[in-house]
Formats: sequence, C-alpha cells, structure tokens
Amino acid sequence: MSNHFFNGGLLNIESRGIAVPALILAAASIGSRLLGIARDWLLAERFGAGPQLDVYYAAFRIPDFIYNILVFGGITVAFLPLFSDYFAKNKDEAWRFANNTLNVFFAFLAALCAIFFVFAAPLVRLVAPGFSPEQLAQTAFLSRLMFASPIIFGIASIFSGILQYFKKFLAYSFAAPLYNLGIIFGILFFAPSMGIAGVGLGVILGALLYLAIQIAPAFGCGFHYAPVFDLRAQSLKKVFNLMLPRTAGIAANQINLIAPTIIGSTLAAGSITVFSLANNIYAIPVGIIGISYATAAFASFSKSFSEGDRAGLAKKFSAAYRQIGYLVIPATILLFILRQPVVDILYYHGQFTYDAALLVSASLAFFCFGIYFAALTPVLFRLFFSLRDTATPTITTVVSVAANVALNYLFVAAFAGGLPADFARQAFGLPGAGNIGVLGLSLAYSAANALQFALLVFFIYKKDSRLVMTREIAVSLLKSAVAGIFMAVAVYLVIGALPRSGIFQELFALALASATGGAVYLAISSLLGSPEIIIVKEILSKKWNQSRKTNTTSQK
Repeated sequence: MSNHFFNGGLLNIESRGIAVPALILAAASIGSRLLGIARDWLLAERFGAGPQLDVYYAAFRIPDFIYNILVFGGITVAFLPLFSDYFAKNKDEAWRFANNTLNVFFAFLAALCAIFFVFAAPLVRLVAPGFSPEQLAQTAFLSRLMFASPIIFGIASIFSGILQYFKKFLAYSFAAPLYNLGIIFGILFFAPSMGIAGVGLGVILGALLYLAIQIAPAFGCGFHYAPVFDLRAQSLKKVFNLMLPRTAGIAANQINLIAPTIIGSTLAAGSITVFSLANNIYAIPVGIIGISYATAAFASFSKSFSEGDRAGLAKKFSAAYRQIGYLVIPATILLFILRQPVVDILYYHGQFTYDAALLVSASLAFFCFGIYFAALTPVLFRLFFSLRDTATPTITTVVSVAANVALNYLFVAAFAGGLPADFARQAFGLPGAGNIGVLGLSLAYSAANALQFALLVFFIYKKDSRLVMTREIAVSLLKSAVAGIFMAVAVYLVIGALPRSGIFQELFALALASATGGAVYLAISSLLGSPEIIIVKEILSKKWNQSRKTNTTSQK
C-alpha cells in the first residue's frame, strides 16, 4: 500500500492547468498556517512568554537567515526556470544539472553551516546581546542543533523544483504542513524531558519530513541520483547569476526580523516572544490575501507587458490592487477589534500569563496599522517585476529596512517611559505591565511597511503614471473604508454585548462578531456599488447559470 502511495498513487498525481494547482497550494497553505497556530498554542502553554521561548526564537534567527538567503531566496528561485530550459532541450542534461546543483549546494551549505556551528557562541552574542550567560549558552546550543535544517531544506528545494516542473503539486503541498507537524511532535514528546532543546529537535524532525515526502515522487518523475560535482559548469554559474539579485532583497527582509531580536533581548524577559507571536498572527492576512493574490496575478501582468498591452496591464493591476484592498480592509478591522479574544484563545493558557497576553494584544494592534501596506506591497513588487525592473523593489526594501532599524531604537525608547508609554498603558489596559518598550518594535515594523509602500507608489508613478488607474482605485478604497466603518461599529456592539468568561464563550463571541461584521461589510459595499462585490456577484451568477445549463443538458 505504501509503495503504491508514493510511486504510483496519490502523491504522483499530475495536476493539470492552473486552477487545480492553485487550489491545492492554497488549501495546503491554510492547513500549514492552522498547524502553525497549533504550534504557537502549544509553545505558549508549555513555556509562556519568558526566557526559554526567547531563547528558541533567538536561536532560530541565524539558521533561518541562511535558509532564506540561500534556499528560499536562492536555490528555489533559480533552479526551476533553468531546469525547465534544460529539460526542454535535453533530458539527460537536465538530470545532470539537477544532480550537480544538488551535490554542490549540499556541500556548500554543509560547509557554511559547519563554520556557523563553530562560531555559534559569538554569533548569538550579536543576535541577542541582552541575554544572560545561561541564555546565551542555550541559544548557541539550540542554534547549533538547528543548523542542520538549512542543509535539509537545500536538498529538498531541488526535489521541490522537480515536482513543480512535472506538476506533482500534491506531494509538494504536503511538505510545509509536515514541517509544522514535526515541530508539534517535538513540543509534545521531546520537550517534556528535554525542555526547549526538544523543540529544536522537533524542527529537525519537521525538516526531515519536509524532505522525505518529496523524495519518492521526484524519483517517480525520472530523477536518479548521480555523484556529479562540477564547479565549473556553466549551468551552475547561471544559478548563481539568478540568485544574486534576489538575495539582496531577502537579506534586507531578514534584518527586519533580526533587529527586533537584538533590541528585544535587552528588554524585559519575554519581549522577543511577545513580538514573534504577534508577528505570526499579523502574517496570516498578509500571506493569505496579499502574497497569494499577487503571486496569482504575476503571470497575467507579465503576459500583458510582453504583448505591449500597457492599457491591459493597467486594468489588471487596478483589479488586483482593488480586490486585495477590498479583502484586507475588513480583515484588518476584525483583527484590530477582536485581537484580545484572538490572543486569549491562542496563547492565554498554561504558563502564559495575563500580562503577557495583554502585551501580545497591544503589539498586534500596532502591527494592524501596517497590514494594508504590507498586503499591497507584493502586488506592487510584481508590477515592477513584470516591467523587468528588479532594482526598484530592492532599493525600497533596503530603505525600509534601514528605517525600521532606526525606528526600532526610537520607538522602544519612547515606550520605555513618558507620555507615549502612559498613553499605551491607558489605551491597551496595561497598568500592571512593566517595561512595554516591546510595543515600539511592532510600531516600527508597521511604519517601515508604510514607508516602503509610499516609495513604491511614488516610483511607479514616476516610471509610468498610466499604469495606475488612480480614480478607480481611490473610489474603491473610499467605498471599502465606508463599509469598514459600519462593520467596525457592528463588531464593537456584538463583542461588547456578549459574555466572554471562558474559552467556549470566547469562541462563540469571536465567531458571531466576525460573521456579523462580514455580513455588514458585504451589505454596505453592495449598497454602495463597490466594483469588487459586483465582480463576485457576476462570477457566482455565471457559475450558477453554467450549473443550470449543465443540469438541463444532462436531463435531456
């Protein structure tokens, strides 16, 4: 049965077209995010917002930096297009390229991680300068353990590229959820006896599962391992040429996460955990709405530009921008108003204290200020990419990262005491909390997102203002904002009228307030004639008519 499952069964199914792969990947993404929420729930329950969980998140930074720079931002981007080119010309050459890339990058990542393994202690002192000697020792140990994960992910990225080329999206889509399952297994079964090191072991287990699920299907596509190791191969040079421009932007984004870790380590114990948990919730609407929609629209943008259809590109960009905005505005409002019950349900249990939950909720409030900008930045990036301009997005990223680092220090100092701190304590109900400087980290993050968004808009107008249908976008934004105001009032009324003394009451209140708010938003935007709701109605009407036509035909 298992042999059939891997070699000729479910995981080897080919997904044709675009809709089915998109649906599979979307479902897998949601599943992985739900498992990520479960992972954070378990971490909060077992460790709370304290020194141990701070160690875990700090230890993640260096291995995660290597992964994002060389694997996610490098191999993943470069391998698939080159493998596609080689396979179209010569299959044997394509498989040789795959093996050479696999072997060279395995050796390179192993050597690099070995160097970082040796120098882990001084590196973690740079990442977490405010940690105690005991915390620094734990962080170094955990980092050394997790340096295995970039190597495993580097190998897996080659198999992922092969599976994507052959449209074996089902096998590929299982990988990310399995990674989170591995971490959850570590929390449940390793951590009770090993402490936070058990979670690190779960990370390695998850990475191995991520790799294992893709190996057999890749072999089923025709891959056979060969010990090819040619550093002078032209194909390898092409890989590095494609990697280099992308890694600059990815490196800048990683600094956005390392900087709060550095500063957070000097604040009260648990500050890194508070920032990380709030950031994980903030990333959900940004990823599901902004990144997913921008990724889906990219091919359409590129096609219009390649055909010289600037008017068509402007229409497609306007539609994508408006639809992302139409969805992200209510999502942001819901998250802002309902942040406390969301945080309570996810984190306020076990070792996680009430004060820590209040801080995560307040931090999430500041993250909400930047969701709109962060969700729309990916589609602006894709517009520049479709114009064959990768420099502008990279420049804006570097500027926003520099601003984020500077604002981190400025806002943390502001929230350490004085009027801003007093206002935050009053506004978010934090009278009993100690140092609330951690709130400055999330506010800086949102401000940097807003700055990058503004720069991208400025540069796209400067490049070609005809690509932005300003009036159409402004009218859509205004109508969504009006509908959002009515929605906010409805949500406030519902959540304020319902009791929330237990987990089930919290869940019921959250569900009812969300449903009521969503219904009000849809109703008001429909009354206002928002073009996005009209598009949804047209699609549903078309599907309904097609369904009726099909049923009528089948009955004849």
